[in-house]
Amino acid sequence: MEKARGMSTGTGIEWTEATWNPTTGCDRVSPGCENCYALTLAKRLKAMGSSKYQVDGDSSTSGPGFGLTLHPDSLRLPHTWVKPRVVFVNSMSDLFHPNVPLSFIQDVFEVMKDTPRHTYQLLTKRSKRLAQLADELPWPENVWMGVSVESDQYTFRVKHLRSVPAHVRFLSLEPLLGQLTSLDLTGIGWVIVGGESGPGARPMDESWVLDIRDKCEAAKVPFFFKQWGGRTPKAGGRELESHTHDDMPKLAAS
Repeated sequence: MEKARGMSTGTGIEWTEATWNPTTGCDRVSPGCENCYALTLAKRLKAMGSSKYQVDGDSSTSGPGFGLTLHPDSLRLPHTWVKPRVVFVNSMSDLFHPNVPLSFIQDVFEVMKDTPRHTYQLLTKRSKRLAQLADELPWPENVWMGVSVESDQYTFRVKHLRSVPAHVRFLSLEPLLGQLTSLDLTGIGWVIVGGESGPGARPMDESWVLDIRDKCEAAKVPFFFKQWGGRTPKAGGRELESHTHDDMPKLAAS
């Protein structure tokens, strides 16, 4: 276990250093997606002329400018980074979206396998597909696999994650929309908690966060408190009971 070491060198996300988007685009699958930051950012980037956001999605799910798109030209980007980085893979998408072919997912995993100096963090809400495809993918030690869980209704994603042979399995409990009474941390190596941000952000109760923190302490699982949220990500600060919590697993290049 270690503290986050000056994260956010290339991104505003506190628990990582860089982002890499071999795919862009997504659509809503659960209530946690209601105020998706990636969709808001995608609309802004599209308006600015970004070539990655020219494909319109299904407006009944994801809204204009956020269709799922593969970017094979981005696959070699991590090879160009000489210094070790902590990399959030697909901050603007979900690699396990049903429209991403298995062959492309395998290509992404091969790049991660071939660049062991970097630590890669992947998140999905499509935990069932993750579990179904896990045996078709290499799982080097520098790949951390996580699922997002926003309420107790979706803790089944943790069960799916537990079946994946990743070196580090982690949870992003953000935006946390309710108490996770059935949360089981067996086999989990890291937990991130955060409140929602942006216009119409739904509030997060302190008791929900404290319960998760206490479960992490009891299970000796690193606990990272990202934010309270609010109109902006930093509006509510990052302190929980007058402390910041920045614990995380040991990095691959450490």
